[in-house]
Amino acid sequence: MRIPSSPLFPAASLLPGLAAAITFNCAQINADGYKYDLSPLGGVHTIYHAEKNDNVIVNTTYVMNICTALGGAANRGHLQCGTSRNICGFQYEYDDESKKESSFVFPIAGLEHMGHGAKDPEITRLKKLDADTEGLQVKLRGGKYPNDSKKSKDASAVIEFVCDHDRTGLEGLVETPKRLLRAREEDEDGGDDENDGDGEGDGEGKGPFDDGSDPNRSLEFKSFGPSDDESYVLRLNWRTQYACDNYLLEHGSSSGHWGFFTWLIIIFFLCAAAYLVFGSWLNYNRYGARGWDLLPHGDTIRDVPYLFQDWLRRVINTLQGTGSRGGYSAV
Repeated sequence: MRIPSSPLFPAASLLPGLAAAITFNCAQINADGYKYDLSPLGGVHTIYHAEKNDNVIVNTTYVMNICTALGGAANRGHLQCGTSRNICGFQYEYDDESKKESSFVFPIAGLEHMGHGAKDPEITRLKKLDADTEGLQVKLRGGKYPNDSKKSKDASAVIEFVCDHDRTGLEGLVETPKRLLRAREEDEDGGDDENDGDGEGDGEGKGPFDDGSDPNRSLEFKSFGPSDDESYVLRLNWRTQYACDNYLLEHGSSSGHWGFFTWLIIIFFLCAAAYLVFGSWLNYNRYGARGWDLLPHGDTIRDVPYLFQDWLRRVINTLQGTGSRGGYSAV
């Protein structure tokens, strides 16, 4: 039998692939029988790392949102990563000798345009990797990175959420301004060097170079580079109490999301209220009704208590009648 052509058929055939691509829910994570809720760590966060090679400073700003797409935060000026991404890298290079600047952006994790691609999340308890470490390892894919040969390689992110009962995970996570860090060598006479506007001198005559490391920050940069399979991997370390195995058992779920049935009940009552208000308005304007007559099906509503009594009486009679003896009664 020939399947009739329909514009809905191709779209329906894409639904399984789309469902498989969106499989990471940071509010409902299950691993080895333990449940985790990382939704308090959601939102757009920025972390940067800088390296100095001879006269060239490479500053990479990583923008991430582990729970939902970055949206507008994925675009910075002429550098556009894609609003459907979860993690993007903005790399800025400055040559202190030639005074040349360059920049480019690359996606690390998330979906492609129009929801194509897949994040293919992998979730592993850290105790499987190290018996003394409690937490989760989350790997998200879907990115591309242009290497030195200008050929795009697959990119992904590996985030280790380490259990820390004293940290929420948001410590030190402030919006870092986009900047190009410019190193300046120490003056030969040992004099103080001028700041370049960042205001981050080290007090020893050296320039304001800052590699971005901060021990007080819960989210830490570990590395970014090629792995064994030649794909590029961003490794982050995130200390938070939400990665502890028994946090939800001790504190309950930290997410404020309502369940499906709660929304269903709310929608039902809203629809019922809208029906009563619209029906009352219609009866008032069309028939000039007052009092109970305003309500649509007012007679039925008034009879509800009596209908319920009749139904309850029938139920009682039915239950009592099942125990009676059948046949003819004696005269």
